[in-house]
Amino acid sequence: MRMQEKVTLVTGGAAGIGKATALRFAEEGAIVIICDVNELLAMETARLLGERAAFYRVNVADRAEVQAWIDEVVAKYQRIDILVNNAGVLRDGLLIKFKEGQLVGQMPEADFDLVVSVNLKGVFNCSQAVAPVMARQGGGVILNATSIVGLDGNFGQTNYVASKSGVIGMTKVWARELGRFGIRVNAVAPGFTLTEMVAAMPEKILESMKARTPLGRLGDPRDIANAYLFLASDEASFITGETLRVDGGIVVGT
Repeated sequence: MRMQEKVTLVTGGAAGIGKATALRFAEEGAIVIICDVNELLAMETARLLGERAAFYRVNVADRAEVQAWIDEVVAKYQRIDILVNNAGVLRDGLLIKFKEGQLVGQMPEADFDLVVSVNLKGVFNCSQAVAPVMARQGGGVILNATSIVGLDGNFGQTNYVASKSGVIGMTKVWARELGRFGIRVNAVAPGFTLTEMVAAMPEKILESMKARTPLGRLGDPRDIANAYLFLASDEASFITGETLRVDGGIVVGT
């Protein structure tokens, strides 16, 4: 029960890695509050988490919604011990599509803006709202979802890679700025992970992902949740500003 009575927020907690993380922290005794924009899935996850859990519908890209959520949580629980910035979206596409000397397509600006607003600005919004709470109470843990592609880059993911690389940079900055308040800030970089979205991909693609992973399998969402749990625990009390790869040994592009 390493998280006994720790008030833990998980953004994008309705499904996938967010759901696995919320459940894993609850197993260790945490009071888990999830937010998401998918109300049906989130309500089901909250039910699985038990009576002490709560769900709020929050768009992390909306500063006003985020601040209202944090204010309500603090009013109810008087503290926030852990924030897991998990919420994210994908809108993959090539920077340009060029055929026979002609530009035939490119990544839409709206797709770039959406991914950055959720994956990067959303992390900024939630962390900036939570940091004063943690500073006043004398400490806390902020954990940010990045990706191996934020470290290695990836074909067709300009917007996603930009957002995830930005998260790594913010993690390093906040570790330096917030350490004096007893706040630790780290990031987790998952590799190919068998979430509901990935599981729906064609078998040929899944086999290709496994073949590119030295350990020969896809990650389970619980693998990522365990990494968050470790970084949130006292066992990681001298770790801050780091990005932990949980990827089965893959190097993207090889």
